[in-house]
This record gives sequence, C-alpha cells and structure tokens, in this order.
Amino acid sequence: MDAGDKLRSLRSRLGITTREVEELSRTIATNEGDEEYFISHGRIIQLENSDSTPSIYKLFTLSAIYGVKITELLGLYVDLDHIARHQMGMRLQVTRPAELETEETQRPVTFPVRFDPGFQLGRTNLLSRMVEIWGEVPVALIRHLDIRRMSYGFIGLSDYMMYPLLRPGSFVQYDEKQSKVQSGIWQTEYDRPIYFLELRDAYLCSWCEIRKNRIIAVPHPLSPCRTQEFTYPTEVEVLGRVTAVAARLVNPPPAQPSDTSQIPKRA
Repeated sequence: MDAGDKLRSLRSRLGITTREVEELSRTIATNEGDEEYFISHGRIIQLENSDSTPSIYKLFTLSAIYGVKITELLGLYVDLDHIARHQMGMRLQVTRPAELETEETQRPVTFPVRFDPGFQLGRTNLLSRMVEIWGEVPVALIRHLDIRRMSYGFIGLSDYMMYPLLRPGSFVQYDEKQSKVQSGIWQTEYDRPIYFLELRDAYLCSWCEIRKNRIIAVPHPLSPCRTQEFTYPTEVEVLGRVTAVAARLVNPPPAQPSDTSQIPKRA
C-alpha cells in the first residue's frame, strides 16, 4: 500500500469524506493561526492519489484528524530507520549526543550485538559490557534490555580524551540516572566510571573528580590529552555515566598536536 492508499484507508476507516477533512483542517488552521495547516478538498484528493507530498504542517493536521502519530505518517514518505544509519555514518570530528528511536517491535534495528562472553540475557537487564560490532536485533529485545531509557553519543574523530579505552569514532550509551560523579578506589580502569559531559560549547567523555565546586575531567593515562577543569555546575553538566560502548575496530588516524589541548566544538 503506497502513501496515498494508506491516507485513503485512514480516512475511510473513520467514515469521513474529503470535504469533512477539509472542514476539520480549517478548524485546526484557525486554532493554530496559520493557513499552512489547512488542507483543501482538492489537495486531499492529490495526496490520496499520490500526486502530491504533504508539508510538515499538513502532516500535523492529518495526524490530528486521523488520530495517528505524525511519525507514522512521515514514515509513509521517508524511511525513518535510515536516520540512525546515517547518524552512525557521519564522520564528524566532534563528540556529540545522539537520539535513536524506533516504534515497531517486530522489525530488527542495527545495534551493537557482540557482547562479552559472560553476558547472559536471563541474568541481567543492563548492557554493561563492551560491544564491538553492529548487527540486527529485534526491537523487542532492546526493550527487554531496558535501553530505551538510555541516551547515546558519538566520540568525535579528534577526541582522544579516553584513548585507547574509548577510541575516536566510538558509539557510547550513557545512563542519565547516573549523573552524580562517584568517588572511590577502582581496581581496574574498566571499573572507574566514565561520564558524558556537556560543556558550554562542546561535549566530552572522561573520568571525573569533584573538588569543591570544580569538576576535573581526567584523561586516560595513555591519552595525549591534558586534564581539564570546569566550574560546576555553571560550566559543565554531567549528562550521565557511560554504560556501554561500540568501539571502532579500525585504528583511528593519529592525533594531531592541536587535538591534545583543545576540546572539539559542538556542531
């Protein structure tokens, strides 16, 4: 069923005519104070015959009238799953957050699936181990793992703050509920919490220490980057603790001298 047929089906299911859709859209346009939300009878016919593509305003109106999510209507014209694919393909120099979302539970999505050998679905509900490759898993599995509540970010190609533990170009998952910096004595570098930080004009992943009203961003000992200090909370916000990472398998290009003292600017 193409987009036009789907729109016609949604309207027919409600038992309303194209003229009635036009009248209802007039009400929405009046309430919104913008004629862009109005859909004429002739335009509705064009849409149902797949002779026209609706604007975002028209999709808003149809979503309200037909009682379906606007993303469902948008998905009639573009494949929304490709957004995540393109996000992961963007070779940007900066570290940045990312939001991945899907609504259908029966379709697979691309996700990191090579788990630590000790990972067992029946004994844990958290992805707390390193993952190395991308593959397809059902969305239902992702929901079971409760990672829909997590947030995501990319480590910029020029961000060597946590190298080699976090390679530039890695994809990380962080838990916003764990935004309080922990202190302690850590047995290994894997036990020490890594935090995803938002600065005034950039993002950063690092180990952290709190000293009075200052946050110390601590690089990996083998990293070429220097320690950074920020006034907390005016200059930095702790978005959450990194709980999983999909690491690049190909070595990144060597760090340039200018990369070791500057934090990449936010896009």
